[in-house]
Formats: sequence, C-alpha cells, structure tokens
Amino acid sequence: MNVTVIGAGLAAAHVVTELRAQGYEGDLVVVGEEPHAPYERPPLSKGLLLGSAEPDSVFVHPRDWYDEHGVDLRVGTTATAIVRERRRVRLGASELAYDRLVLATGATPRRLAMADASGAPVHYLRTLDDALRLRDRLSGRVAVIGAGWIGLEVASAARQAGAEVTVIESAALPLQRVLGDELATVFADLHREHGVDLRLGAEVTAIEHDGGRAVVHVAGAEPVVADLLLVAIGVTPGDGLAASAGLATDHGVLVDAGLRTDDPDVLAVGDVALHDHPVLGTRIRVEHWDTAIQHGKHAARVLLGDDAPYTRLPYFFTDQYDLGMEYVGHVDAQGYDELVVRGDLAAREASVLWLRGDRVLAGLHLNDWDAIDPLRAVVGGPASAAVRDPSVPLADLA
Repeated sequence: MNVTVIGAGLAAAHVVTELRAQGYEGDLVVVGEEPHAPYERPPLSKGLLLGSAEPDSVFVHPRDWYDEHGVDLRVGTTATAIVRERRRVRLGASELAYDRLVLATGATPRRLAMADASGAPVHYLRTLDDALRLRDRLSGRVAVIGAGWIGLEVASAARQAGAEVTVIESAALPLQRVLGDELATVFADLHREHGVDLRLGAEVTAIEHDGGRAVVHVAGAEPVVADLLLVAIGVTPGDGLAASAGLATDHGVLVDAGLRTDDPDVLAVGDVALHDHPVLGTRIRVEHWDTAIQHGKHAARVLLGDDAPYTRLPYFFTDQYDLGMEYVGHVDAQGYDELVVRGDLAAREASVLWLRGDRVLAGLHLNDWDAIDPLRAVVGGPASAAVRDPSVPLADLA
C-alpha cells in the first residue's frame, strides 16, 4: 500500500508518525506547499511572538527524521489536482500515484479586501514565516481587526513587547460566539486591564495608507492609526482540491465518523475535515492543535484497518498575559441553557461548565491546572444535581 498525504502540517506529521509507530512499512509521501517541514502552529501566536520560543522549536520532528523513517517529504510542492479514477495526484507537470490518500490541506486566513487593496502594512498570521515577520515588527502602534483567539493572542504578545494596541471587533464582546457573554467579558476585561484599546461593536468602513502607516476608519469613531495592521477574521478551509476532485464538501471536506470521505480510498483530517462526530451528534470542523494531532493518529489507524470512530471531544487552549485557559467540548448553534461556575471569574481562577437540558456540553478552566482531567470526565455526560451545584468540588464529579 502506498499512502500519500497532501498537506505538510501537524496533522500530516502525525499520520506518518503513527503509521510508522504501528509498523507500517509501505511507501509514504507527504506533499506540502510551504518550504518547511511540518511544524506546530500554537507557538506562532504565543511563544514565538513573545520571544520565549525559537523557530527551530516548533518543528514536529527534525528534518532528517523523515529520511530516517522512509518518508518522502516534498516541501515547496503544490498538488494541483486529484485524479481519483486513476489514483493519481498531479504536481504541476508530473503525477504521483497513490493507493490511499489523506487530505490534510488545512486552512488559509480569510482576506479583507479593503485592507489588501490599501497599500498599508497589512499582515495575516498563519505560517511560520508570517510569525517571524510579525515578531520583528511588534512595536509602535499595532491595530488588530478581529478579536478571536489569534487576534487576542497577538494583542497580548504586542502589549508585552511594549506596543500600543487597538483591537477592532464587530461583535459586542471578544469571543462572544464561542464562549457566551459571561466568559467573553472576562477576556474583554483582561485586555483592557493590560492597556488594550478594545473597540467592540465596531464597523470598519475603510482602510488607507498614509506615510507607511495604516489608517483604519471606524463608523462613528476616530480613525485608528497603526504602524502595523493584523487582520485576524478567521480562516477558510482548504477544500478546493477536494471539491475539484468531486468529493463532497461544505465549507470543509465531509467525512464520516472514522474520517473517511465519500471515496473509500480518501480520508481528510485536521482543519479541513468536516467530521460527523458520533458523540456530539453533529458535523463539526475544528481548527485547533489537539484535533490535528489526534485526527492524524486516528487516520493512520483507519488506514491500517481499524474501524473505530473518532470520538475525542474538541480541546483547545490559550495563553494571554497571566491567564491560561483550557477548553474541552463543543457548544453548537443551539447554544446552552445554564452556566455553572466554580471559583472566582473576576479573579480569573475558576472552572466553568456549559449545560443544555440534561447534558454537559463543554467546560473550561481559568488558571486551574488541576481541572482539565475532571473536566474531560464530566463533559459529554449527564448534568446531574451535583454537576449543577457549584459547592461540589469539580474533582468529586469525575
């Protein structure tokens, strides 16, 4: 069996690592557009920007690991088409045969046309090279459009580097859709306490270039002038190659519970996979570090004949200033009925559970590093009287 992986990110690295760990001895090819070997993305908006991590520390394996383990790693190479009827991947003028194919094509930052057309110093953060360019420019006045995870983490790093920071967000609170009002307020307060000019419910009407600076016009307010403008308004899944090959897509590549596409010889993993999650009972596409790792490992086992579904719940984390947070679970568009808080949100030392009906949908902790294992044990389970009672220690629920 010849396994080819398109995309050379974290998920791809764990596909080939797990295949070799499970004793697979066949051919392995990894094709990636970036010039780098697979690396981890969380440091790009955290340690690398803060100067606490060096560029070499982000790589999953040293470059020679791939040669030593018989992995044909083709970086700086673009897959232009998948010819499913002949089991071929086109690489420009050449073709690559496969028996089984894994799509790990990730996602790309959503572009803001008015920013790109302005001629102003506009940045996006997705790649290692993006992060290195940003790290060298986090000074003076920095503006961030978008108060999601990337926007807030860059704002935190920029403030810690001494920059003046303005964050512009169209929603009423940062992370409002993900966390709800009460937890979103915690992050709004956190950034304001650290000197961020947080402009919420703000509409960007125009962006201009003036003397090497970006001038961001906001409806009903004074313009924001910045030496550097970061646009962080989400990502678009890289499902174009799959769609062109006739695979089922819908803002992501549709996969079943075991990460298989509608072609039995093709799997999809990581940011691009729109997964039919058997525990959550819905399709979900997760753009986080843990999912990329675990999808990669699970796909490898599926390739080797394991029919078990992927059941792990989504997990992500953030570090901003002196706040560390870990989150597990998923609150879908139906929302939640009840929020149970153990600890002190104002002091940012707490654990939180989101409930709907008789189920625990999700949980997180703020600076409570013993909480993540009990949270994992509770999330997805019943919302019992003890779960609803904040006086019952979280550890007693596990």
